[in-house]
Amino acid sequence: MRRRLQGGFTLIEVLVALAIVAIGMAAVLSALTSSASTVLYMRDKTLANWVALNHIAEQRLRPQMPQLGNSDGDVDYAGRKWHWRQETVATAVQGMVRMDVHVRPSDVKGDDTTGWYVSMSGIMGDAVGQPRGDQPLWGTGVGGGLPNGLNGGNSTGMGNGNGTGTGTGTGTGTGSGSGTGTGTGTGTHK
Repeated sequence: MRRRLQGGFTLIEVLVALAIVAIGMAAVLSALTSSASTVLYMRDKTLANWVALNHIAEQRLRPQMPQLGNSDGDVDYAGRKWHWRQETVATAVQGMVRMDVHVRPSDVKGDDTTGWYVSMSGIMGDAVGQPRGDQPLWGTGVGGGLPNGLNGGNSTGMGNGNGTGTGTGTGTGTGSGSGTGTGTGTGTHK
């Protein structure tokens, strides 16, 4: 009698195929885990950025300048506790300070120089320049005149109606008007 050969896979072929599938699935799971970790880290980095921005804004809203040196603290934001560290240093401009704010989640350990998710700088000061008169009075429709020597000739403008032109010399410029209108400026031209 003849034996019929049946088609199919041997046990070794099935085991090799399963090993290949298992290795492929492990690679896919590893990629998914890495992607999920990256998404969570980027979420935390974004929230840390907002914590730093909020801290700088809070410092700017205070009536007094922050003390030079280092300070740190914790804040609750977006359902999580965050640790911040502020380094305040003087700048070359008298009356201005630079605030470097570093933020990380409170449960992330690190020292004063490592482990921070975000480092952001802000400037604060009470140094105020002399009024120049070329800034519009917002909301009134009336603008200030340009500084001496900048007005020249007649011009038509939108908004405050101040004149601009070319030329050098000294002169005083005045303008009036509201909304859209024309203004005239007078000056000495060379």
